[in-house]
Amino acid sequence: MPVVASKYKAPYFFRNGFVSTVYSGLFRKVPGVTQQRERITLSDGDFLDLDWSYASSASHKVIILLHGLEGHAQRPYITGSAKLFNDNGIDAVGVNFRGCSGEPNKLYRSYHSGATEDLEAVVHHILSKNKYSHIYIKGISLGANMALKYLGEGNDLPKELKAVVAVSAPCFLKGSCDELLSFKNKAYAIRFLDHLKKKLKPKLSQYPENITVKDFNSIKTLIDFDHVYTSKAHGFKDAFDYYEKSSSLQFLPNIKVPSLILNALNDSFLSPECYPVKEAKANANLFLEMPTHGGHAGFIKGNNIYYNEQRALDFVNELN
Repeated sequence: MPVVASKYKAPYFFRNGFVSTVYSGLFRKVPGVTQQRERITLSDGDFLDLDWSYASSASHKVIILLHGLEGHAQRPYITGSAKLFNDNGIDAVGVNFRGCSGEPNKLYRSYHSGATEDLEAVVHHILSKNKYSHIYIKGISLGANMALKYLGEGNDLPKELKAVVAVSAPCFLKGSCDELLSFKNKAYAIRFLDHLKKKLKPKLSQYPENITVKDFNSIKTLIDFDHVYTSKAHGFKDAFDYYEKSSSLQFLPNIKVPSLILNALNDSFLSPECYPVKEAKANANLFLEMPTHGGHAGFIKGNNIYYNEQRALDFVNELN
């Protein structure tokens, strides 16, 4: 499909990408969401914690919500979507990736941008409930890349999967990593790396055969983290092999489920390759919207309902 013209108009003060990103990540609050946790066991013996919230009456529709790097299902960008969809008759399940639910996961591996096997396990678990005829997926940042990769990499997709929305999607991981390592994003990079290393440190004593203190101390940047841990723990040769194989950009031509990519032009985390105009124009199922403003998952609007949340709801409803 051709690129979709965006109707998003950011409030004046939030037209700055840094301001909208930081406010949305650190200061936004979403009251009124009641979540019920369910733990599922994965085929390798590890677990995922799912945080469910429900519409006021029985629903045959559900949206799966996928968070970003070092996020979790209580982040406002997840609960904001859950609340809006619940209020409009759709159940929601926020997925906490391995190690992100407040409890360390069991294995040396954890989660990464291309870990679609875990998303597939969640989809199959939801189908096993024999309750939902319509399944939607909405991913933010890392979760957005994962959702798009899942659609296009050749998985046997269920007929119940009706639509996907990918917000602030780093479709080209190497480019996004380079952007995060640039001076303009130094504060973000330091914060992400600090969180990642704190989670990795206990694994030194748990899995000394996998990582040494010397390895851990060599991690100075996000790309070092992916060289030392992410790639080795998840079957890749190095960080560059991980970026290449896990980037969703290469899978976009194969997408057959209606999908919306919403990437702001002032998102400092995204490289030029993360705006897949050519791929969108060549695929009738792929819709690309590129608002001028919005930063990284910072599509602020009125009434504490973000534009990306309302846009996602409108997108899935248009398909009915």
